[in-house]
Amino acid sequence: MSGKQLKIATLALVTILATFAAAQDERNQLTGVVGRTFISNQGLQGATFFNPFIRFGNGFSFEVNYSRYLWANQIVGLSGEVPAMFNLDEDLNSGANVVPTDYSSFFITPAARANLFPATSVSPWVSFGGGFGHFSEGNTLIYSGTNPGKSKTTGVIEAGFGLDVKIWRKISLRGEVRDFWSGEPDFPLAATGKTRQHNFFVGGGAIWRF
Repeated sequence: MSGKQLKIATLALVTILATFAAAQDERNQLTGVVGRTFISNQGLQGATFFNPFIRFGNGFSFEVNYSRYLWANQIVGLSGEVPAMFNLDEDLNSGANVVPTDYSSFFITPAARANLFPATSVSPWVSFGGGFGHFSEGNTLIYSGTNPGKSKTTGVIEAGFGLDVKIWRKISLRGEVRDFWSGEPDFPLAATGKTRQHNFFVGGGAIWRF
């Protein structure tokens, strides 16, 4: 092999290795998302008072998410991800003194995510997984008095969709909607007849690929 051919082969090998290393480096993603959690109002069984519902506020929430690409081509990329969503202050209201003033919650749900066109600047995706969640209730009922409800841990199923948009080098933007289908908080004075509720998280944030 001539010196010129050796240089060309060496340059090609270095280029291939550098490209492979860069691809390896960017198989991981760390994401931060802020938004709101939306929960449907729930009717109370046997209630005879005005406003016979549990009414939920739209709690300020944030998500931290680690993911890693497991397999990808030009059409689809499959990742394992661990979204952890925190609702710091979910305000409550009702027509009677039957629920606490508020509660906080978090959901941690390992999931599989599929991205369309993962190598392009715009990549839609869907996610599905499951894990657990925890509710921590306020100590006081909405019209004073001690809340008899307890903190509670529950199983959670997660399903979501979103859009990733690359903006600069290793940084992308993300918009997403996720439903964390969980058990209900412990409301012993407010019977709804239900055992589970949908917690819809809607938010936007940034991704760092490494």
